[in-house]
Amino acid sequence: MVAKKRVALELADDERLELSAVSRSRTEPHGRVERARMLLWYADGEPIAEIMRRLNTNRPKVERCVDKALSVGAVAALEDLPGRGRKREITEEARAWLVSLACRKPKELGHARELWTMALLAEHARARCREEGHPSLSMLAKGTVSKILSAQALRPHKVEYFLERRDPEFDKKMAQVLHVYREVKLLREGGKAGGPLRAYVSYDEKPGIQALGTTTPDRPPQAGKHAAVGRDHEYVRHGTATLMAGLDLLTGHVHGAVVDRHRSREFVDFLRQLDRAYPKRALVRVILDNHSAHVSKETRAYLASVPNRFEFVFTPKRGSWLNLVESFFGKLARTLLRGIRVDSVDELKERILQHLDWLNADPVVFKWSYRMDDLAAA
Repeated sequence: MVAKKRVALELADDERLELSAVSRSRTEPHGRVERARMLLWYADGEPIAEIMRRLNTNRPKVERCVDKALSVGAVAALEDLPGRGRKREITEEARAWLVSLACRKPKELGHARELWTMALLAEHARARCREEGHPSLSMLAKGTVSKILSAQALRPHKVEYFLERRDPEFDKKMAQVLHVYREVKLLREGGKAGGPLRAYVSYDEKPGIQALGTTTPDRPPQAGKHAAVGRDHEYVRHGTATLMAGLDLLTGHVHGAVVDRHRSREFVDFLRQLDRAYPKRALVRVILDNHSAHVSKETRAYLASVPNRFEFVFTPKRGSWLNLVESFFGKLARTLLRGIRVDSVDELKERILQHLDWLNADPVVFKWSYRMDDLAAA
């Protein structure tokens, strides 16, 4: 009996180009790459036996691929036909129920944890699926949970932080702060330092600066031996201090005081420091947050004793990022405070003040640029 000869496969130019690209790809699924090679070799006249040998596969697999190409086209034959593979066992209702669980916190469902893990969610679903009418989840694995949630772009094991605007006057207060920055910018561009009648200060406190000490002396770096400073990993806590800083927005000068606490009395003392630093006729506009010490009875009493001397511009609640002195604090943390070691809180205070004196010898003017365009509509 003579075997039936299989029909030749003719490839159009565009089909050959696409098959060739898939056959050389390093990112395409393995099945598509293998089928593309089968069809290219078959179209070039390679016997099925040779294709089997080159791909180390079996004859029915090659024949099915060729027959599919002859039936639906070479490019379409690269894909699985509809209905292939094991049918989905988990019902759509069960999937929806699992997604609804993922959208709730574990503690609401009797668990101690705050966030789900794939394993915990799978365990919870398996334990309660039958009583909820979803027996198809009785063998649910954490990998299947991950696939179902990924299809819905859900990641209940992650936390994404946001900043809620709890101040109903957020936009209004932000505009007031930005107007100050705009005024400072215009004065600076006009070549005016503010004159004797104006001063602009961005103020805040940096509390909790730790005075950490070493348990053994640091070892200095040595060329060819130790590239970095050697330091024992243990340390001693001597206490903490608070830096009260006012950044002059026109000159870059930093007014500073390092204190043990930052109550109303310390804040009033800082205002007195600002009062001594500027001409008596100058109006000092201070950008600051809503800390209780800034609006206390003691603070208001002092402001009443120096009428028309200070004007407070408050940042909105949860809007400390609008205060330019925060940029100064960030730079301070990356420079002076990074890895600092001292023998006492007093030494920490002295070194911070020494650093401020060094900065003020050649001050850097901090400039605000973010969201200034918002003032056009304000």
